[in-house]
Amino acid sequence: MADELAIRKNPLARFREYFAEVRVEMKRVTWPGKQEVYGTTMMVIFTTFFFAFYFYFCDRIFSWGIAKVLKAALGR
Repeated sequence: MADELAIRKNPLARFREYFAEVRVEMKRVTWPGKQEVYGTTMMVIFTTFFFAFYFYFCDRIFSWGIAKVLKAALGR
């Protein structure tokens, strides 16, 4: 029965109701402080660079190893 009422409502009324509910929910949100945002942002940047260098060096080592294996296999 409740679904039937939602379908029969005016689209403009449903639109207003949706945004009223969004406003209520947004008031319940606990927003992080400036220090917390800064800290987590720095951690993401640090982690990104760490893994970039890690994968770069892993790639270089595997490339070197595969080149040595292929060189030995092909006899060059």
